[in-house]
Amino acid sequence: MAHRAAKTIDLDAIPVIDIGRLFAGDAADVRAVASEMRAAALGSGFFYVSNHGVAQGLIDDVFAMSRRFFTAEAARKQAVLVSPWHRGFVQPGEARMYAGSRPDLKESYIWGLDTATGLAAPDAFGTPPNQWPDFLPEMRPLLNRYFTEVNAVGWRLLRAFAVSLDIPADAFVQSIERPTSRGSIIYYPPQPPDLGEDQFGVAPHTDWGCLTLLYQDQTGGLEVRGRDGDWVSALPIAGTYVVNVGDLLARWTNDRFRSTPHRVVNRSGHERLSCAVFVDPDRDTMITPVTDGAPAHYPPVTCGDYVQSRFDAAFAYRQKSAS
Repeated sequence: MAHRAAKTIDLDAIPVIDIGRLFAGDAADVRAVASEMRAAALGSGFFYVSNHGVAQGLIDDVFAMSRRFFTAEAARKQAVLVSPWHRGFVQPGEARMYAGSRPDLKESYIWGLDTATGLAAPDAFGTPPNQWPDFLPEMRPLLNRYFTEVNAVGWRLLRAFAVSLDIPADAFVQSIERPTSRGSIIYYPPQPPDLGEDQFGVAPHTDWGCLTLLYQDQTGGLEVRGRDGDWVSALPIAGTYVVNVGDLLARWTNDRFRSTPHRVVNRSGHERLSCAVFVDPDRDTMITPVTDGAPAHYPPVTCGDYVQSRFDAAFAYRQKSAS
């Protein structure tokens, strides 16, 4: 049975927010943008951002390089198979987004803050080493530059979110010297309709960290669950990132902001590429709910411990290594 098609984009549920005013530094402009972001975070938990400052040429280069990686021979990709520190190539069948689901129909490559080459384990700061494929020497400098630029957008968004809550602007970014942010380039093959309703490119899930900034190609397939339980298509809008609140920011805001389930179903008949950057602070950042006087819904937890626990639950290779 084929998946029932989602509703088309609802700009009331997933608004487009021009964040160019965040760069000008005017307090009134920042508060105005922050108000729009807060409304989205309290509502669907999703929004698009335009005028984000990441050059389209850089984005296009990342997507061209991604295609070269994913179309390479399997042996070349397997030379950088995902490490115990969750860096490298994740093969088809290795990601399972919720208990009991079928493995996701995708491949991905994951990297983070870059460390010295040749390390076999995290450095003294707990930063995992990346794995860079030898056959794509341009991959490392390109993805490192992209990682830096997209994280910078994420920090601005987190500062605006703090302003929207009337707390110090640096409340969510006090410790970002060695962030635990990750990047992921992702390949989705065409999904035949006869695979059934329980097969997804990415099964329904919420993201684990603070913020996700996703750039998708023009294929489509990203769907967001609305408050009524129906799925809404977050169609590609040229030049924009799709931004969503993750579980850690929902926890940090004591559930005032929403971390909303979403999924990918590639009904297009051809390949789909996307690139996500998951923006999080340093590993030892203590996530203590901002309660505004209300009872805290959660105990404090470090960013590193929380994200690690979610990795362990979602990826088959981690469960094998633990058995």
